[in-house]
Amino acid sequence: MAGPGMTGNLRVPHMSHWGMFEAEVAGGEVVAAHPYHGDADPSPVLGNIAGSTGRARVTGPVVRRGWLENGPGPSTARGSDEFVAVEWDELTDLLGRELRRVVDRHGNSAIYGGSYGWASAGRFHHAQSQVHRFLNTLGGYTRSVHSYSLGATGVIMPRVIGTHWKLFARSTSWPVIAENTDLLVCFGGIPVKNTGINHGGTSNHPTRGALDALRRRGGRIVSFSPLRDDVSGEHRWIASVPGSDVAVMLALAYVLATEGLHDREFLDTHCTGYEEFEAYLLGAADGVPKTPAWAEGLSGIPAGDLEDLAREMASRRTMVTVTWSLQRVRHGEQAPWAGITLAAMLGQIGLPGGGFGHGYGSMNEPGLAPVPYPLPTLPQGTNPVPDFIPVAAISDMLLKPGEQFDYDGTRLTYPDIRLVYWAGGNPFHHHQDLPRLRRALARPETIVVHDPYWTPMARHADIVVPSTTSLERDDLSCTRNDPLLVAMHAAVPRHANARDDYDVFAEIAYKIGVGHQFTEGRSSRQWLEHLYGQWREFVLADGGDAPDYDEFRARGSVRMRTEDDLVLFEDFRENPERNPLRTPSGKIEIYSKDIAGFGYDDCGPHPQWYEPQEWLGGDRAGTYPLHLIANQPRTRLHSQLDHGATSQDSKVQGREPLRMHPDDAAARGLTDGQVVRVFNDRGACLAGLVLDDGVRRSVVQLSTGAWYDPLDPSDPDALCVHGNPNVLTADVGSSSLSQGCTGQHVLVEIEPWTGDLPPIRAYDPPVIRAR
Repeated sequence: MAGPGMTGNLRVPHMSHWGMFEAEVAGGEVVAAHPYHGDADPSPVLGNIAGSTGRARVTGPVVRRGWLENGPGPSTARGSDEFVAVEWDELTDLLGRELRRVVDRHGNSAIYGGSYGWASAGRFHHAQSQVHRFLNTLGGYTRSVHSYSLGATGVIMPRVIGTHWKLFARSTSWPVIAENTDLLVCFGGIPVKNTGINHGGTSNHPTRGALDALRRRGGRIVSFSPLRDDVSGEHRWIASVPGSDVAVMLALAYVLATEGLHDREFLDTHCTGYEEFEAYLLGAADGVPKTPAWAEGLSGIPAGDLEDLAREMASRRTMVTVTWSLQRVRHGEQAPWAGITLAAMLGQIGLPGGGFGHGYGSMNEPGLAPVPYPLPTLPQGTNPVPDFIPVAAISDMLLKPGEQFDYDGTRLTYPDIRLVYWAGGNPFHHHQDLPRLRRALARPETIVVHDPYWTPMARHADIVVPSTTSLERDDLSCTRNDPLLVAMHAAVPRHANARDDYDVFAEIAYKIGVGHQFTEGRSSRQWLEHLYGQWREFVLADGGDAPDYDEFRARGSVRMRTEDDLVLFEDFRENPERNPLRTPSGKIEIYSKDIAGFGYDDCGPHPQWYEPQEWLGGDRAGTYPLHLIANQPRTRLHSQLDHGATSQDSKVQGREPLRMHPDDAAARGLTDGQVVRVFNDRGACLAGLVLDDGVRRSVVQLSTGAWYDPLDPSDPDALCVHGNPNVLTADVGSSSLSQGCTGQHVLVEIEPWTGDLPPIRAYDPPVIRAR
């Protein structure tokens, strides 16, 4: 219905990753997104929604001309070839035949169901769930494990503390921190910009308010980061050298150990392996004591400051936090492992406001109260194919079929992938070394992409399936750390000839004889009713309010019970024998015998210092003397809606903004607002310069997510004219243990762009011809 002061425009309730809102609709288009009235700090990224459903859209089914005329096969023309428009019936026939060909000739392991990305906040129309369910009805597919965000942590934390998900879903809550924490020591800060998002949507953003409440009570925040704005509001900024966080943590631990400030009782009763770690810490194991003076040479932080901070941490209720960004580097396992070891030495794990946190400021989940029962989830079936890869190893998989690699104590083999099926993601945002990725994507025989927009991944497909956006369909949304189950209402008609992914998969499934297995005889609405009904049974059994489905749709949302005022590992602290961790010892494993047995030279059995690959203190810095931080953007989620108003308003002469300290700019003759060329030996991109003294000297910051826009689409090594930093980053795993993503840090040089400015074509559709 029309809102106050409106002229009759329709208001439709909806949910996005970056917040709950009402879509104001006029003339078949969303003209505004009004935040939910209960949101304390709405995300500015909602500003990308208005006008987003029409621009850069895939308007109908298309097939790459070379694939259509010559049949399946490797092709270097992906990304530059023109497309041919086809009818829906022909498209689904082609897909059915191609899937059957690959399965019959090469087996199901030859299909890679990538589909990595955030897609929609909806629980049913969720692209990854849909494509994985579909491929499982065909007999399975090669899958990926873990995420680009948390590739290293997802492997190391279960071995150290027996869990990973609990660090986010059941972390110490923000009210507990605000009321009890005296000193919040943040490695990587707590970037409020990242807390705008949650995979299942979010109805409230409490982080900024909680930090303000902590300060009002007298609590202090210390941030180790090369970027001052990694913590908003008053705090102590310690501008450390990027990649030196582990050295700093070891130096703090050294002071605790040598001055007797560590909690030996907690280490003895709740941890195992401290003695081995201390031998390394004090230098008995390698001859190098990890003193504050040693760390000063690596981090640039005065030794006296580290000594004083360590003493203060031991004297006050202290929480140590590590952002996700710190493990997206070479040896990324070490920062969270060292962080929890430092917290264990303080002995405050399991106390209100003390201990350890991982991911505060990384998304809007840590610190929020969890829901105690299962959420509505589309069942994906069973995948009988055993083959998998760490998610960030896609280029290696495509380029090295049959080669072996290490992963988490096992030796695996890359499968021979013939068909890539992708839905709901854009690896050109997530993946490193885009020239290498483009060469890898040239190898499969067929690439299928479902997407509403002409993203870079869609441009590199052979078959492009035009999907609807969440604003064009009904759904329901919720997340494990938000109290609202939300009815997402379609706000606008389907764009052009787009279809829901579910309808496309259902049609293909029926054509190849597995239709009933995929649909179970249900339409989209019937699935929504079914999923809601299953969830309703849990809520009613819990004594909660759960109306029938039609009433739920009419209300717009239902409030669920949450578990408030949690303290991470409180039960473990109270009784470690009755509440053991799921580690071999049942305790925090500062030293892991399992990891020691793997014999990896790039991930030892306890946290330790490894010199980073991309490092201002290394030889490579002589050629590329600037350390680029490729962090998450403040104006969008990853690459989603890069064409939206909020994202576009941040651009500089149409390019992604790059922040640099004024002194570094002056040394290169660069001026604010200028377009510059950012380069190293892997690639180059253009960016718009923004001078900022809140960036450490010799550091620059360029967010990920600008849609990849090569000057010459036929050349994998072409300059990206738009500012995608992944043309610069190294495609190498964090270690033999996790093979996680390492795209956060990279060394570069920067120079002025003196030629004519090339146009931005990232949002323009490719050439599409009629038959």
